[in-house]
Amino acid sequence: MQKIAFDLDVYSYQIDFIGHVNNAVYIQWMEIGRTKLLEAVGMATHEILQQGFVPVLVHTSITYKSPLYLGDRVQVKLWLSELRNASAIMQFRFYNSQQVLAAEGLQKGLFVDKQTMRPRRLYPEERALFVPYLDANTETFA
Repeated sequence: MQKIAFDLDVYSYQIDFIGHVNNAVYIQWMEIGRTKLLEAVGMATHEILQQGFVPVLVHTSITYKSPLYLGDRVQVKLWLSELRNASAIMQFRFYNSQQVLAAEGLQKGLFVDKQTMRPRRLYPEERALFVPYLDANTETFA
């Protein structure tokens, strides 16, 4: 099973009044991860939009374990715990510079027809592109 993994720096504008990374920033990092996943499987957002379908989110959940601070380098890991015909559940883990788990989250995404906004099933060859990132044994935590 493959994972999408990438590093991000924490910037001062991402820090809230308490002195750690604001909770909304994690959602932005999840979007970066989703974009990287779609690019990795050859289905970049701008390309599938031209094909008439788009990914939308129907659920987001994040559990915060340990704060992240200015100067931290964050490692983000992403994989799929569920892959259906028109939807998927993406699992995320965020680690600080010392590889301590800072947060974990999940998002459920749904592919929809951009005209009707109704669910759009992936063709078998499209679905197969996501299978390398699937770990169905992952326990969801939302």
